[in-house]
Amino acid sequence: MRTNTKPSFFSPRLWALAALPAALLAGCVVAPEPVHVVPRPVVVTPPVYAPPPTVVYVAPTYAMPAPGYVWHYHPRFGWGWYHPTYGWHRGWR
Repeated sequence: MRTNTKPSFFSPRLWALAALPAALLAGCVVAPEPVHVVPRPVVVTPPVYAPPPTVVYVAPTYAMPAPGYVWHYHPRFGWGWYHPTYGWHRGWR
């Protein structure tokens, strides 16, 4: 009769076999080199716009509504704040 009642998964040979791949692969872990991203400076230049020579300039009556708007002349409606993406501010009244 056998006096050892331990299950077979506690054997030192099995633990050695389980630890061997972990020990061999532990040296393969390499941290990636950090990536240094340098953002380019953003330069926003308003478009140069000149109204037709017969148009009288009218100054804006309120501040620019948001970045990117320019004081622009519309041939039918006159002067107003214009954005190249969003169009005319406050529409036409």
